[in-house]
Amino acid sequence: MEAAAAKPILRVAAICGSLRKTSFNRGLLRAAAEVCEDSIPGLRVDHLDISDLPLINTDLETDGGGFPPAVEAFRAKVCQADCFLFGAPEYNYSIATPLKNALDWASRGKNCWADKPAAIVSAGGGFGGGRSQYHLRQVGVFLDLHFINKPELCVQAFQQPPKFDSDGNLIDDQIRERLKQVLLSLQAFTLRLQKD
Repeated sequence: MEAAAAKPILRVAAICGSLRKTSFNRGLLRAAAEVCEDSIPGLRVDHLDISDLPLINTDLETDGGGFPPAVEAFRAKVCQADCFLFGAPEYNYSIATPLKNALDWASRGKNCWADKPAAIVSAGGGFGGGRSQYHLRQVGVFLDLHFINKPELCVQAFQQPPKFDSDGNLIDDQIRERLKQVLLSLQAFTLRLQKD
């Protein structure tokens, strides 16, 4: 009897739209890496830092189509990823500026996002970042990103019982399980798109 083929290791680029170290959205992405390490073989989360990206300014591009070093490094990591997991905080009913800036830089010239799968998680007050998720999906249409539809994860971070500790780490087991379901869906969708 032949052994079953092992699933390939998929590289998930995790991008947090908040620059705060104790951001709940950053905490969701840290928890995603832990969940993958503990219970999802074949899925590896790599955090992409967007804090060094300059504000989008096409005057910073060279005549030959080059970009500032931080942008070049970020674009290379985006191109190497198999799929994306966005931690999308909601600022004023929309996407946080650092995240939109990163999306814009990696779409200049060759669109590094094109034809890749993605998922979104968010945490915050009110709708738990739901409005930013919908705006990110709209931007994703132009970027040719393919978002999973279900399950959605919008964590109402300020409701009791506590979901995060004082360092922004996820401590709620039910949310962790829901996060696992998002990751499993992203993994399955990525593998399906890679077969096509």
